[in-house]
Amino acid sequence: MSDQRLPAVQAANELDFISHSPAQTERVGQRLGEQLRPGDLLLLVGTFGVGKTHLVKGVARGLGADELVTSPSFVLVNEYRAGPQHRRMPIYHVDLYRIADEAGLTTIGLEELWDGAGVCLIEWPERAQALLPADHLAIHIQHLSETKRRLRFAPAGARYVSLVSAFKDTAFG
Repeated sequence: MSDQRLPAVQAANELDFISHSPAQTERVGQRLGEQLRPGDLLLLVGTFGVGKTHLVKGVARGLGADELVTSPSFVLVNEYRAGPQHRRMPIYHVDLYRIADEAGLTTIGLEELWDGAGVCLIEWPERAQALLPADHLAIHIQHLSETKRRLRFAPAGARYVSLVSAFKDTAFG
């Protein structure tokens, strides 16, 4: 599915840059993870193998999680715990690729995952488009070469505009 189906946001608040390796994508995720707080929702948009799970690995590390992060393709949701500096809040890693229609989403309890005590990261979010809250951070990842990826942070809502601004300051000075 195309990422064009996700809500449009103002380009002025977007951040667009290149990652040159999976390790760099993880470092980007780590810097972002350090900025996250309970209730944050990140939508990870991109094709198979583009690096969405590498980004999640970094986010989890940035939140102090010490668990092995893997793709939840077959279980739909993996839950990790942030470190003590982030009050051990839950980190929900959701993969909606195998969801055929919105009826399939009712069994997951998706709204409960982004509505509260933890951080929620959703791969293939376009499959739940009608249910998604208006405020979120969409991260579009595009394959450029075997190692290079284009990342575009597209914030929707004041919290996420602020988050992207804080990330930009810490990651790029």
